[in-house]
Amino acid sequence: MEQLAAPCIKTNVTMRNYNSITPLLFVLLLLVASGCGEGEENDYDWEWEEEKKIKNQDKPRFIWIDAAANFPDFANSRENIARDLALAKEAGFTDIVVDVRPTSGDVLFETDVVDQVKWLGAWLSSGYSKIERTATWDYLQAFIDEGHALGLKVHAGINTFSGAVRTSIGAQGMLYRESNKKEWATSLLTENGIVNTMDLSDNGAVFFNPSHEEVQAFLLDLLADLAAYEELDGIILDRGRYDGLDSDFSDLSRTKFEDYLGFSLSHFPEEVMTYDLVKSGLSANKPDYFHKWLEYRVKVIHDFMEKARTKVKSINPKVQFGVYVGAWYSVYYNVGVNWGSPDYNIGTNYSWATANYKNYGYADHMDIIIIGAYAAPTRVFGNNEWTIQGFCSQAMNKVKGDALVVGGPDIGNGEWANTSDELTGKAIVESVAACMDACDGYFLFDMIHLKQKGQWGKVKEGIDLAISE
Repeated sequence: MEQLAAPCIKTNVTMRNYNSITPLLFVLLLLVASGCGEGEENDYDWEWEEEKKIKNQDKPRFIWIDAAANFPDFANSRENIARDLALAKEAGFTDIVVDVRPTSGDVLFETDVVDQVKWLGAWLSSGYSKIERTATWDYLQAFIDEGHALGLKVHAGINTFSGAVRTSIGAQGMLYRESNKKEWATSLLTENGIVNTMDLSDNGAVFFNPSHEEVQAFLLDLLADLAAYEELDGIILDRGRYDGLDSDFSDLSRTKFEDYLGFSLSHFPEEVMTYDLVKSGLSANKPDYFHKWLEYRVKVIHDFMEKARTKVKSINPKVQFGVYVGAWYSVYYNVGVNWGSPDYNIGTNYSWATANYKNYGYADHMDIIIIGAYAAPTRVFGNNEWTIQGFCSQAMNKVKGDALVVGGPDIGNGEWANTSDELTGKAIVESVAACMDACDGYFLFDMIHLKQKGQWGKVKEGIDLAISE
């Protein structure tokens, strides 16, 4: 009997798949390959390639420019805009996010959908004061022009589900101007029952009900006008969420939730939420449909984000679409947002998530997710939540490559406000590499804090160190 020759197995092992090869399999591959005859063509090609890793110098560095806080400098002065954007460029930032829809809900870009901002409240040496805008030039276009002249990318940030605001110096926004839109405002679960937030005297920012069809249509019209800025590099949605765990308990939300369940509830909101849960969190007893209620809320936000992306890209396919979110994912169910990938199996890690909760992760609808890694200046490094670095690395795990993840600190609020300039300066320097090594880029909130404390040099030092590695 003629002996049959063993077949020559063609292999093409790279460094990427080599990492999954066991020692025994490695030896077998070598033996098989050595059995290939000299005259036979083979594709045995060892490519000892390292995993491709984006260098820090190629990663974006974002700085946020809050509308109200920076209004004293920018409301009426293009020269000041040019001056401070030059400082941002010199410090090493590559991208800016300019807030063009503050919490009042009025805007600083061209649109007929809602009123232009006429004034904003800001802290001056004399106290909290009204800063009026008398200039008529296009605020957003000025940032685009001045930013692009410096080689900066310019993204427009908007406060999404915010429709009005009341502070010590007055009330602003369409919800105060148009009484017929009261039902657009969210209804909160309070210790005194369900109350429309417009009926509260001390309410600060007034949120819309995200599930209201007219609210969503209004916001989509706004986004269409914003996307019409041909030179705009990106649109970032802030406050794309519910107001809190106490929101929204309107009749409309009840009806939509019952439609989602497929049956009517006998007692609302008692069967989904209690004030004890609002006040005490998950330590309180949970009603029968509490977890389903959380699932329904993240679906509302997910579906809106999908619509928003579609609208923006239909107007301007080149513009980047993204969101700002808080990095504290473990408690972000409070505001009805799952910013992770639908491929992230959340239910294995968090007891409050249903099996379907992960399906409403919206990362796959984003180009950019800006992570507010707002830990204390004494907690820069680490692997877990509530460290700046840990926030970023955990976000990468949850987003799973669906979007660019850019994270970083708020250097002016919380513990940062009560810590010495020396310690916060050190934390700023360290935060840059901590974030850029852990995720796809760096983010800093807010420009006003760098200006007030004169810490431009600290962030430049941090960026220079991070991109030199």
